[in-house]
Parts: sequence; structure tokens; C-alpha cells
Amino acid sequence: MNIYSDYIKEIEERKVQGLHPKPIDDAALVSEIIAQIKDLDNANREDSLKFFIYNTLPGTTSAAGEKAKFLKEIILGESVVAEITPAFAFELLSHMKGGPSIEVLLDLALGNDAAIAKQAAEVLKTQVFLYDADTDRLKEAFKNGNTIAKEIIESYAKAEFFTKLPEVAEEIKVVTFIAGEGDISTDLLSPGNQAHSRSDRELHGKCMITPQAQEEIKALQAQHPDKSVMLIAEKGTMGVGSSRMSGVNNVALWTGKQASPYVPFVNFAPIVGGTNGISPIFLTTVDVTGGIGLDLKNWVKKTDASGNVVRNESGEPVLEQAYSVATGTVLTINTKTKKLYNGDKELIDIAKAFTPQKMEFIKAGGSYAIVFGKKLQTFAAKVLGIDIPLVFAPSKEISHEGQGLTAVEKIFNRNAVGTTPGKILHAGSDVRVEVNIVGSQDTTGLMTSQELEAMAATVISPILDGAYQSGCHTASVWDKKAQANIPKLMKFMNNFGLITARDPKGVYHSMTDVIHKVLNDITIDDWAIIIGGDSHTRMSKGVAFGADSGTVALALATGEASMPIPDSVKVTFKGEMKEYMDFRDVVHATQAQMLKQFGGENVFQGRIIEVHIGTLTADQAFTFTDWSAEMKAKASICISEDDTLIESLEIAKSRIQIMIDKGMDNHNQVLQGLINKADKRIAEIKSGEKPALTPDANAKYYAEVVVDLDVIAEPMIADPDVNNADVSKRYTHDTIRPLSFYGGDKKVDLGFIGSCMVHKGDMKILAQMLKNIEAQNGKVEFKAPLVVAPPTYNIVDELKAEGDWEVLQKYSGFEFDDNAPKAAARTEYEKMLYLERPGCNLCMGNQEKAAKGDTVMATSTRLFQGRVVEDTDAKKGESLLSSTPVVVLSTVLGRTPTIEEYIAAVDGINLTKFAPSHKQLVNS
Repeated sequence: MNIYSDYIKEIEERKVQGLHPKPIDDAALVSEIIAQIKDLDNANREDSLKFFIYNTLPGTTSAAGEKAKFLKEIILGESVVAEITPAFAFELLSHMKGGPSIEVLLDLALGNDAAIAKQAAEVLKTQVFLYDADTDRLKEAFKNGNTIAKEIIESYAKAEFFTKLPEVAEEIKVVTFIAGEGDISTDLLSPGNQAHSRSDRELHGKCMITPQAQEEIKALQAQHPDKSVMLIAEKGTMGVGSSRMSGVNNVALWTGKQASPYVPFVNFAPIVGGTNGISPIFLTTVDVTGGIGLDLKNWVKKTDASGNVVRNESGEPVLEQAYSVATGTVLTINTKTKKLYNGDKELIDIAKAFTPQKMEFIKAGGSYAIVFGKKLQTFAAKVLGIDIPLVFAPSKEISHEGQGLTAVEKIFNRNAVGTTPGKILHAGSDVRVEVNIVGSQDTTGLMTSQELEAMAATVISPILDGAYQSGCHTASVWDKKAQANIPKLMKFMNNFGLITARDPKGVYHSMTDVIHKVLNDITIDDWAIIIGGDSHTRMSKGVAFGADSGTVALALATGEASMPIPDSVKVTFKGEMKEYMDFRDVVHATQAQMLKQFGGENVFQGRIIEVHIGTLTADQAFTFTDWSAEMKAKASICISEDDTLIESLEIAKSRIQIMIDKGMDNHNQVLQGLINKADKRIAEIKSGEKPALTPDANAKYYAEVVVDLDVIAEPMIADPDVNNADVSKRYTHDTIRPLSFYGGDKKVDLGFIGSCMVHKGDMKILAQMLKNIEAQNGKVEFKAPLVVAPPTYNIVDELKAEGDWEVLQKYSGFEFDDNAPKAAARTEYEKMLYLERPGCNLCMGNQEKAAKGDTVMATSTRLFQGRVVEDTDAKKGESLLSSTPVVVLSTVLGRTPTIEEYIAAVDGINLTKFAPSHKQLVNS
């Protein structure tokens, strides 16, 4: 009785927090619950029935296995439970999605009892999460003349699991709720500092926006019981920063519909909107849950009588309201006319939210059901020897005669599956593509494992080149939450077939390397497609897409992803970098110059940035591709010279070999396979058989941006602009300011060098600057703390071999020790250098943080409110983003440097340099 007693004790503890019983995923607990159900005199029988029926997780959890077995006993009459009739047992099986439930349904459908077989078949016809083992059983039975198997397969061929679903309502009534002004980061919907609770959906839901906002949403629901609450980013974009499935889950939990009465806290169909639409990666996550994302365009640029845009004293366009979406406004979404209405008044066209494919997602309750449904229909038609009946909307195939291909169009054409043979596809086409590399990170990984269980997946797709589970987001503090969650995650992913950062068996040294850096190394093909559970999955080889935990799970299970081919924006460079500038300044200047060139319009948003980087290796070029998330681009592609790409692949090979030497390869020798593929790619480039990826000279772009290096005269800083009178302008990444803006007197309380935006060269810059400062001043004295977190252990090892780590040790007051990792987050900092463990550290905001109200100068990518630093009542926390040398100097001075101080400090320092390629980086 211990397990059940422990569960009851946990329930009482959760009541204090205002929480319901935690959903059950453990087989041992379900076994005890079943025993109590069978014992008619048991005092816990009534509660046990409720837990069994309403609180046991479906899919491939061990609990689902026990539940499915017991339901089978009831259907066969081997157990009799008055409250669970055989008909009700079938209904419960129908809500269990896959895995053990499908196995049981197949046992019954292919069994000897004709009446039971008929009932089981009717349930099976509604299911889509079938895998090879399941379809092989059906196929075998069909070949042996089983009429039930034939009936099921014929139903699958007609896709009755989809066609018999209710149609999408023509009118959907919504009531608006302004979640915030300006861009809304997913940190508002699912804060990074609450990452540990993401797998506990009800608990994590408590952190969405604020308790006050949650109460307002509940009040709107009570006032409008027949309407859905639509969360809105007023004067901004909804869901910037990351895909974060937990953010969409939270929105669905508060405003969506329950997916099943027998599965707690899994909701679907959220409705979200933004003045500037929805961030592309967030919109993908909305599709996963069968939701709706609207581009509201309720604020427009004001024009004068001549049609010219009116600008304010800062030169920015003045916006005027086209229509109001103030909290409490009742609107109507018409899915037939694809228009948004206020009463009878038409407001805007919303056709983009209701393409045929999106309508299918909405009807099916999410995109997974469509992906698996299409796969199941294809299987059935093949078994029956018939053409696939046209049920699903055909993928949009756009082809322009005589038009060349951009780099991303080339990659998608090569990796596409299920398209018209021989047809060349251009941007706008809907494409299913095979994926090469998949990455899962540790604060969303538990959700990914839950998604895999929910879709009944048990093993990684064999068509993937490789997949990696990181440990970087929980690297800085090995606290009780991490100790409880991470080993469990690593064991699951290791068993599933991923290369894991931490070894569940404890054989190799734990690796907390930043996931993006590892994925950048294990991507060994410039024609690859990469999917990763983080918005900064933006490799400088191939094309990489940040994705929610569910899309990652789908890629791991099927080796595929589905999306439209995005438009591209071409970025080239002219001029020459000044000696005292760092490539990070070029990255920031690219964003600033783009906004200036296009009158404030962000042409990068939702598109591919095709950056003709040419001469920078993948390590250094990653600084650009990584930042493209902050540019709101969907992804970025680097166009490299042949020799540069070969050098990048050689670096990748050496780092993969180190992983092999550590003992990280698995029985499938995935890592060795990557080295072999890299060797093959290098040979192709050297022989001229297949040079580095380049676009066609006659490719068509949405826009072209030319970055003028000559005008970048001083370091560029991304500023959260926390005191801007226009709230919507705060905490965007679009405010890029020159160093001189601060006049050399802005106080800096903390510096951070680390995470994914730095490479080995940055660590060497730090070491060189410290030596220079000592030579100039006789000592190194920090007037503000400086936290340094190298991206990877490989880099630490290389720095040790080259003598730079010794320099860093000399000036540090703290150095990480993997044998004694911190068990609690640091809350106070001394004015010294901290050498932290490789990983995300301050950038994540879930473990280490700056003191509240601090002004932080960081190499990070995140400047969102409360992420790196929280506010106090008296002062807003600020996270200013800059290059490594600016951060170093700011902590030594305790303030922003003047341009003269900066130039003197970097004299003779080997900064990250960049010179545009003089070679033709197009295929003519």
C-alpha cells in the first residue's frame, strides 16, 4: 500500500498549492489502484476508480500499459467492474491514443469473438497513432483473409478517422484579452525560471503572465461562457523568442478546450492574435494544438494627404488604430468567408490563418493527427493496391518556369517527400521533408518525452543521421529539481536512441555543452535540415528550425517535418571592417541597417536570411545565424566558400571524434556515421562533384539587404530600452545603439560572457584583454562581477592546450568543479571573475540570475523582461547585449566605456574579423 499512500500524501500537499492530483504515469501505482478496484470492500475503491478512469496518462507510459491490460480483461469478461462496462472500456481505450491501447485493440479485433472483434474494429477506425508493428499485424491478417482486418484497412484508405470528425464551426465567437503591449515573448506565457515544472502541466499553468491576468481570463470566461478568450499582443508580435510548447500549452490550459474527459490538463484549440501576427516558430506550435493564430493588423502606419508615412521626432512611423481589440471586445471569426468581424462590420481578411492545411489541423485537433493520418492512409492504399483517395487537401506546389532556386529552396527540393515527381518547387509550396539532425534540450526534453509517449513512439526514426539530448539549460545549478528531472530524461532519451549529454549509466563524464554548439558540430552537411527544441537552433551549415517540444518529438519519431518553403532575404556585405570592430557588431549592425533600409519594416520576420558569409567558419558564422532568432527570422542559411566549408567540416569531425572518445556513441554508431558522412561531403567538395551550397544567380528573393561595413564605426549594443514612453517599444531586439549613445557613464552592475553567442575566439579575446589590462595598469581589478560560461568542454580543453585557460584561472575568483557542482543558485556576486561550467547559465534565467534591478552587459541573446535580470520597485532590470570586448571593459570600469577607451583597450587584440568574399557565391 506504500505507493498509493504516497500518492494520497502528494495529493494533500498539492491541495495546499491549489492543485489537483498529479496525472499518473507509473505502472506500479496503477497496478495497486486496479487491485483496489477489484476489491469491492476496499475503502479506497471509489477514489481508485476515479484515478483509473480520469487521471491515468495515455500513450506509451507504463501506466497506460496497465490500464489497457485491465480494460482488455473487462471486455473479455475476465474481470467484472460494474462501473466500467465493456462498452465503456472500449470508449476509454479510444482515448488512449496508441501504444498499449492499439496492441489491445488489435488483439481483440483479430481475435475469435466476432462481436468483440466488430466493436474493437470500430474503435480502431478512429485511431491514427499506429506504428510499423501495428500496421504489420493488420497487413499480415489481411493477407490471411481476415475480414475485420480488411474492413479496418479499407476504412484507413478512405481516411474515415478524419472524414467522420465534426466539421470546423463556420463562426467562432471570441472575447479579447490584451496579454501585453509590444512583442510578447514566450517567457511571459511560460517563464524560463519555471522550466522545472513544464512537465507538470497544471502546476506550470500557474506561472502564465500573472495571477491577476489569470483571474481576468476566468472572469471573461464567466461573463462569456459561449466564447473563447483570444490572447493578444497589442502593437506587437505574439510568441517571439522561442517556440516553447509549454507557452501554447498554458494558453490552451487557460483558454482552450479539454482534449479528452479522461486525460487531465491536456487542452487544445487556443486562439491567439497579434497586431504584427504570430512569431513563425510559435505559430507552428499553435498548429500542433489545433489552434488559430491571427495577424490582426489593428494598428497601421499613418499617412498624410500625399500618401507619405507620417513619422515622429525619432523618425519612427506614427501608428493609428484601425480598429479596437481592447480587452472584453467580442469578435467573430468566420472560417468560411475567412474574415474577422465585429458584429456585422468586417475588420480584416484572415485567410492566411485558414488555409486548407490549417483547416485540417483545426478539424483534427492538431497537426500530429494529420501527419500520422496521411501516413496511415498511404499504408492502407498500398496494401489494397489502389491509388490514394483524395481526402486531404493536396500540398500546395508552386513552381515558376525559368526561375532559379534560393539556397533554402534547393535544400527543400532535395529533402522533399510525397511531391509531384520531377517538379521544382519554389517558396510558398507546402512540403513534407526528411530531417537529418534533431536536437532536444533539457528544459523542454521532459515535455518531448511526454509527447513521444503520447504519440506511442518507442524508438528513433532510422532515417535520421543523428539526434542529441542536451544538458545545458540546467548546467549551472545541480539542484534538487535538476537531480529529479535530468537523469530520468537522459535515461528515456538514451533508450529511445539519442546521443545524450549525460550518461544514465554513469560511464562517461557528463557533458553540459550548449545544445546549439553541439548541433552545429554534428551537422556535417550543408544540405541538411535540422529541427531543434529551441529557438536558437540555427546552424551555420544546412538550414535549422527552432521548434516546440512536440515538433521535435514528431521529427524523432518519423524523421520528417512539414512546413511551407519560406521566402528568403539575401544579405551581402560591402566595405571593410575597422580594425577595432568585432563581428558581433556586424551582426547587430545588420539588423539596424535592414530596418533603416526598409523604413522600419522588418523584412527578416518569418523568412530565411540567406547570408553570404563566405569566409567565416561555422563556429564564427554561428554568431550571425544564432542572432537571426532575434531578427524574428524563421531560419538562416550561410553561403560559404568551398575551402571555408571544408575547414568547418574538419572542425566538426574533430569534435565528434572527441564525443566518440568519451564513450558517447551508441550501438548504432551514430557518431561514427556522422564522421563518415563528413568525409564523403569533403571529398565531394574537393573533387568538384558537389561544391558548397550556393543559390542560383536567377533566384528570386523577397528582399535584398546590403550591409555596409564602412559605416560601422563603433560597437553596437542591443538595448531593451526599458524606459521608452511607448511600452510596445520596450524589450524588442530592434533598438540597436552605438556605444557613444551611453556617453561612457552608464553604470554596469554585472557582465556575462557565454552561452551560444560566443565561440572559442571570444574566450581568447577575454584572455588577451586581461593580459593587456594588467600590462597597462599593473593589475586587473573588476568594478563589476564578470560571469564567464564557455559554450563547450571542447573549447575549455582547447584553451587549456593553448595556454589561455591558465590566464583566465589567474584572474578568476571562482572556477567550476564538476565533482562538486553548485546545488543552489548564486544570489550575490563579488566584484571578480567567475569561471562557470559550460552551458547556458544566466542566459536561460531558470537557475542563475543577476541581482534584481541590475544593469547587465552580456554577450547573451536575451533581453526580455525578467529573463537575465528582474525588476525592483525602484529600478527596472536591464540586459544590454554586446560583443565580448565591450563586456570585459564594462566590468573592469563598472560602466560603459567611451569609444576612445574601447579603441585603446582592444589595440593589438585579435578580434573576430570578417571580410566579404570576393568569390562568386552563386551558381550561374
